[in-house]
Amino acid sequence: MGGQAVRWTAEQVSALAPDAASRKAGGKLATPGPWSLTGAGDGAVWGLCKGSGSKPYQTVVDMEGGQGPGYKCSCPSRKFPCKHALALLLLWAQDETAVPDGGKPPDWAGEWLEGRRQRAQKKAQAKAAAPAAGAGTGQDAGAEGTAEGDGGPGGGGARAEAARRRAEQRAARVTAGTEELEQRLADLLRGGLAGAEQAGYAPWEEMAARMVDAQAPGLAGRIRELGAVVGSGEGWPGRLLAECALLHLLARGWAGAGALPAPLAETVRSRVGLTVEAAELLSDEAALLRDEWLVLAQHDTDEGRLTVRRIWLYGRASGRHALLLSYGVSGRAPELALPVGATLDAELAFYRGGSPLRAALGERHGPPLPGFVPPGEDIPGALAAYAAALRGDPWLEGWPCVLREVVPVPPESGAAPPGPLREPAWQLAAAAEEHAVPVAPGTAAGAMWRLLAMSADGPLTVFGGCGHRGFVPHAAWSDGKPVPL
Repeated sequence: MGGQAVRWTAEQVSALAPDAASRKAGGKLATPGPWSLTGAGDGAVWGLCKGSGSKPYQTVVDMEGGQGPGYKCSCPSRKFPCKHALALLLLWAQDETAVPDGGKPPDWAGEWLEGRRQRAQKKAQAKAAAPAAGAGTGQDAGAEGTAEGDGGPGGGGARAEAARRRAEQRAARVTAGTEELEQRLADLLRGGLAGAEQAGYAPWEEMAARMVDAQAPGLAGRIRELGAVVGSGEGWPGRLLAECALLHLLARGWAGAGALPAPLAETVRSRVGLTVEAAELLSDEAALLRDEWLVLAQHDTDEGRLTVRRIWLYGRASGRHALLLSYGVSGRAPELALPVGATLDAELAFYRGGSPLRAALGERHGPPLPGFVPPGEDIPGALAAYAAALRGDPWLEGWPCVLREVVPVPPESGAAPPGPLREPAWQLAAAAEEHAVPVAPGTAAGAMWRLLAMSADGPLTVFGGCGHRGFVPHAAWSDGKPVPL
C-alpha cells in the first residue's frame, strides 16, 4: 500500500457528494461525537459511525483509487459516496486530532483495501495487454463497436476489414450530416434572424437530433448551444452569427480534412465527435508524459443528465497544462477527484490535436503530496498563449493560464452597466504594469469579492481560462495556499 495522502479541504470533499441532500447530511455527521476508532494511513481513511442500530457502520475510503477515491460502508445507502463516507472525509479534512495519521487499517478495512487494489491492478494489466493482443488489426479508433473475431486463421484480417468498413460508413454519415447542416445554416441566413427568434428552440433541437443520427455528437452539442443564444439578451444576433460562422468553419473543415495539417485534422475530428479511447492513448508508451502534476482547479457543471468534472493540471518539469474530464450520471458524482493544490506523480497521455490540452490519466506513482505555487506569466503572455492555441483549434473557448502579480479591480462605484442585461465588468490588472484583462461575463460576483479580499495582503497568483469573452478565474494562491473560487 501507499503512504499517507495529503489532507483535502472541505470544499474538495463536498464536491464528491452525489447530491445536495447527501452533502447536507454528511455535514451534520462531520463531528467527533458519532465517530470512533478513526484513523488515516496507507492511503486510506477509516472509522466507525454510530447509527440507529446496535452495531456502528464500518466506513473506509481508499484515497489512492486509480480514478479517484473508492468507498465502502456497511450502511444500506445506495449512494456513492454515502453520507457516512462524506462525513468521515470532512472530519479528516477539518480535524487532525479526530482522524489521526499514522495508523494501520483495521482488519475489516484492510481486507477491502487489499482486494480493491488488487482488482484495480489486474484491470490495469488487462487493459495494457488488450492493445497488444489486438495489434495489427488496424481498427479505427473512431469506429463504433468491436468486430467479432472467428478465432481462426485470418481472423485478424477480417476484424480489420470490418473495422475499416464501419469507419467508412460513419464518415459517410458524418459527411451527409455536415452537408445538411450547411444547407440549414444557409436557409437561416436567407430567411433572416428575426425568424429564428419567432420559431423558438424546437428547430434547433430537431437539427441537433439530425446530427446525432449522423453520428456527429460534437456538432449536435454546438447546435444546442446555438439554440440557447437566440433571444438571450442584447446583442444576441451578433453572437448567433459568430457561432454560426464557427459551425460553418467546422463543417468545411470536415469536408477538407484531407488537405489539412494532421494535427488540425485531428482537432476537426474530435470537434465533430470522433474520439479516441483513453485505453488506446495510454497503450502508446512513447506518448506518455510523466511529471509532477499540480492540481490547479476542479470544477463541476451540470450538462443535462450528466455532471461533467473538469480538472486542470500543470506539469512542473514540462510546463504543460492538461485537462482531465470525468462524468457522473444518475445522481452519482464523477469518479475522478483530486485535491486542489496537491501534486501527483503520474503519467498522462494527451489526445491528439492542433492544440492538445485534454489528457487521459495513466499510472500514478504515489499518493497526492503537498503542492507548490505555480509559476505565472504576465497578461500579454497569457493573451499570446491563447492566440497561439487558437491557431491549432479555432473553436477554443479559452486556454488555461496562471497570471502572476495581479489584483482584481471592481467596477467604478456608481458606473452604469453597458447594457440592460449586463453587469459592470471586473478586471484583473497587473500590479506593476499597465496591463489588464476583463473578467468574463457570468463570473460569480462572490468569487471576485473573495479575490478582492485576498488581495488586501498584496498581488495574487490567479489561475483561470483566458478566452475571447475575458478571463474566468478558478483558483488563487494566498500565503502559498490554494483557494478554489
